[in-house]
Parts: sequence; C-alpha cells; structure tokens
Amino acid sequence: MVTILDKRSSAEAVPRPRHPEKARRPDTPVLPKPDWIRVKAPVSKGYFETREIVQSNKLVTVCEEAGCPNIGGCWEKKHATFMIMGGICTRACAFCNVATGMPHALDRDEPASVGRAVASMGLSHVVITSVDRDDLADGGAQHFVNTIRAIRAAAPLTTIEILTPDFLRKPGALEAVVDARPDVFNHNLETVPSNYLTVRPGARYFHSIRLLQRVKELDPTIFTKSGIMVGLGEERNEVLQLMDDLRTADVDFMTIGQYLQPTRKHHEVKRYVTPEEFKSYETVGYTKGFLVVASSPLTRSSHHAGDDFARLKAARVARQAA
Repeated sequence: MVTILDKRSSAEAVPRPRHPEKARRPDTPVLPKPDWIRVKAPVSKGYFETREIVQSNKLVTVCEEAGCPNIGGCWEKKHATFMIMGGICTRACAFCNVATGMPHALDRDEPASVGRAVASMGLSHVVITSVDRDDLADGGAQHFVNTIRAIRAAAPLTTIEILTPDFLRKPGALEAVVDARPDVFNHNLETVPSNYLTVRPGARYFHSIRLLQRVKELDPTIFTKSGIMVGLGEERNEVLQLMDDLRTADVDFMTIGQYLQPTRKHHEVKRYVTPEEFKSYETVGYTKGFLVVASSPLTRSSHHAGDDFARLKAARVARQAA
C-alpha cells in the first residue's frame, strides 16, 4: 500500500464555496422557464473577440460573474460591463451570483487596464460597476474616480455610465464619485422595500433613494438611473409606489427585468412575469415622468446601455423644448 501525503493547504485542497453563506440553506423550488425567457448560447466571432480582450487585460465583467443571459448578444457587439475592485463581494444578497467573502486588496493598475480595454474595443459608451466593498474606508469611491479618469485619458470620446454600490456609512464617498462627472449614475434598488430583509439584507431602501436624489442635488446634468427585478414575490402596487419614490428623487431612467434564480440555494423565482405585464409597467413608467423606461423579461441594467444613453439625451432635449 502506498500512502500519498497531500501537502497542499486546506484552502487549496478544498475549494472555497462561491456562496458560503448559502451552503447550508435548503434547496429552493425551481419553476420551469417559459418560452420568452430562453436565450441561445454565445457562439459568434464577436463574442470570442470580446472575451479575448477581457481576458488579456485580466479584467472582471459582471456579464460573466452574474451569469447574465444577454452576454452572447452584448459581447457579439463588443459591449461589456466591467466590474472593478475584484470578483468577491462583502454583501450576501439572496439573489446575486457574485462570490461572497473577504475581497483581496485593490489592484492599483486596474483603472489603467480598463482604460486600455475600452480604447481597444472602440466603445462609444461603457458601463463600470463593482462589487460592494464595505471593507474599504470609502467603499471604493476613489477607485471609481480613478477608473473614470483613466477612461477619459485613454478614450476621451467614450461616454461613461457607472453602476455603484450604496456607499452605506461611507461619508464623502458619493460626493467624490459625482465630482468625477460620469455621464450616467446608476444605482439599483433591486426590489421593493418589503423584500429587503430577505432579498437585500445589507442594504437600506430609503438610503438608496436618498443617494440617487443626492446625485441630482450635486450635479443636475448627470443622468440618474435605477433598476429592479420582478418575480421575487412583489405586488404590482408596490412596484408602482417604488416608481413614485424614484420620481420623487428625480431619477431619469428605470429598468425592470425578470429575476432569474442562479442556483437552488438562491432566492426562488416566485413567478415569471408575462411580457404583457412588462409592457404595462413601461407604459405606467412613462406616465409618471421617466425619460426612459426599459421593461422586458430580459432587461438588465446595462443591456443596450449605449443605445439607451442616446435615447436619454434625446428625451431630455425634447422635454426641455416642450
């Protein structure tokens, strides 16, 4: 008999679970997907070219980390949402597929790498998001600022949209990011307030509303944006009230998409909202005063972001003229 000694560390011998906080949860039910949710696997030349640019610059994208169903279509057109500050989040939201745990130290070269990737992809509009970094004194605000500046230097004609954490209990963080003057400031509410304790326990609904309102107070020229998922057990009247809350904060753009369950350990899909209901939400959103509303089963925060930015500018001009 031969005894083999495994000299690897325990961390190497046993891979760390992606979601340790969910490991002991019972499996949730999985509803069969309706036809309107299904998407094709990515196989295009453009998709693989985009993947090569992302990998060669050692970048992280939310498209991959969150398992976005639109990755094939977006990457084919060389549209990607870069996720800065690593791929490990300090929060443990019940819906999210991004890994949870203690993040690594910031990569000081990352902003320059993002700038190079944006320039090499020839992007006219780029979306930058991040994990939550509650471990940092400023929540990662300065890293956002550095990334915005690096993109401006490498691709001065590219418009920049940021999708930020809530900077909860990080004084001065929001002000620093707004001072860097992104073209669009996005912060997602994710769901209605009655779901926060189970779906988004580390966040505070009215803090997020106030954050979006504060952006407009600091710089009214910046477009503001927020999004939610439906199918998490919310009632229609709750979604309509959330719309009113966003409009009270003078938010310009709202996205509404179907929640898709990443694994059986995540929050279950309570139901699949029909395309007709999504269209109804879009109609109501416009009557409430949003400049743009994107509402469909596969709508995501950064899906068609470049085209939507053009729509935002046109809608603002039309409203000002009226």
